[in-house]
Amino acid sequence: MEDQETYARYREDAKVLAAIGEHVHAQVDRVPLRLPRALAQAAVDAWERDEEGDIGEETIAEYELRGQAGDLALLGLSIQESGRWEGEEVVVDLHVSYAGAAFDAYVEAAGPAFRRRD
Repeated sequence: MEDQETYARYREDAKVLAAIGEHVHAQVDRVPLRLPRALAQAAVDAWERDEEGDIGEETIAEYELRGQAGDLALLGLSIQESGRWEGEEVVVDLHVSYAGAAFDAYVEAAGPAFRRRD
């Protein structure tokens, strides 16, 4: 019974987080970002890559990994469409959702070593 109550609280917490997200969406559309040329080019390459064949059944981990690859490709599209190359960097006004996806991937990759900056 305690698990059901705990997850009921988590569902309510998720609703509150989504409501906060609605306010973020209303206030923040794009964030300016500078990226090293190599990373920006890798993102553009991901956008330009053709994936062929059916996906078939996936594990949850595979599904999430494919989602991250898709986020990278969409970030690459943004760079391709509106990025300004300045020497060894690209400057792009990136949609906050792509910036968030990149940050989430960073946090996941860092694992327990991740520390928020104050």
